Amino acid sequence: MTDADAAKVETALDALLADHDPKAEGYEEFRGHQFDAGLAWVQYPEGNGGLGVAPQLQRNVNRRLAEAGAPPMDLSMFFIALAGPTIVTHGDEAVKQRFLRPMFTGEEKWCQLFSEPGAGSDFAGLGCKAVKDGDEWVINGQKVWNTLAHIADWGMLVARTDPSVRKHRGMTYFALDMHAPGVDVQPLRQITGEAEFNEVFMTDAIIPDAHRIGAEGEGWRAALTTLMNERTAIGGSGGGGSAPKAGTGPIAELITAYSDHADTLSAAARDEVMQLYVRADVLRLTNFRASQAAKAGNPGPEGSVGKAVGAVLNQEITEAVLDMMGPAGQVGYDFTFRRPTIAALTGGTPGHAFLRSQANTIEGGTTNIMKNILGEQVLGLPGEPRSDKDIPWIDVPRG
Repeated sequence: MTDADAAKVETALDALLADHDPKAEGYEEFRGHQFDAGLAWVQYPEGNGGLGVAPQLQRNVNRRLAEAGAPPMDLSMFFIALAGPTIVTHGDEAVKQRFLRPMFTGEEKWCQLFSEPGAGSDFAGLGCKAVKDGDEWVINGQKVWNTLAHIADWGMLVARTDPSVRKHRGMTYFALDMHAPGVDVQPLRQITGEAEFNEVFMTDAIIPDAHRIGAEGEGWRAALTTLMNERTAIGGSGGGGSAPKAGTGPIAELITAYSDHADTLSAAARDEVMQLYVRADVLRLTNFRASQAAKAGNPGPEGSVGKAVGAVLNQEITEAVLDMMGPAGQVGYDFTFRRPTIAALTGGTPGHAFLRSQANTIEGGTTNIMKNILGEQVLGLPGEPRSDKDIPWIDVPRG
């Protein structure tokens, strides 16, 4: 990060705020101007919502815009943190021009279409089929555990385009129109009563080749960009998360419960609170350091550290809160079936937080998979034996 980069960002901010008042303009309108000014993702190239400067400078942008009255990002746009980096890294210029701006403004919302009933932890084993027909692809298959697919306009889809090569090589990454004929979204009800997850069925759905993201057969590489950003985003939301200071984020709920029940807690319970607090702050600092180390906006395997640790820690924190509250922690929650937005998933009662946290060790990569990634990619340990690694996908035995 140079002084020239910082000055470039400040100049762009001055011009944006001089011409556009975030308190007077609509949400989508102002974010469109922000994108055009190169202040959406400052590390992206000019013309793609960025200025080609260090990603750390985005904090300056976010701070000044908040001070000027700009509202925070709509949480239903969570998936721009996954789709945006993937498109800017692997998409051609036409794809970037088509998708990045309406993604950032919130005019078009996204979801992720990766997991399948027979290909969850083994993502490269997926069987959703894409067959090329001229300038189009015909899609047939099923995806599952698709968060907020019911409100999405576009889906990040990885499909099998060549079953005759080994499984990591025969996949291609697409942008799927979620409103296209042949795309059917069905809810999956959770223990919380909500149906934020879905299963998506594609029957002769059509995707133009112009909506392919990356080269044909290179879907694995593009998907890794999505997955690394997903793990960083989920890891940053658990325990201490990436909160700006100690004691904020999910751990704050435990601090509140401790304050309300401190007089009745045993020494062992007080010790547990302190240990969770320390672990949450270590996670917060680890996530902060990882974000500082990112050179070009796409995190490395350190995102898996936050994901693996944060998932378990968040479950332990929410359980400790309920333990302190006793029977009171089990009342006041509505289990009625409902189709939520992501904003509705971030609040609620401690009971809701406890139930929802049970998904943390599964979503975005199970904890055991994260341990494999950390062992092999971070610690350099030998990989597990994989008998199907070098044989064509079509020859891989299936149950």
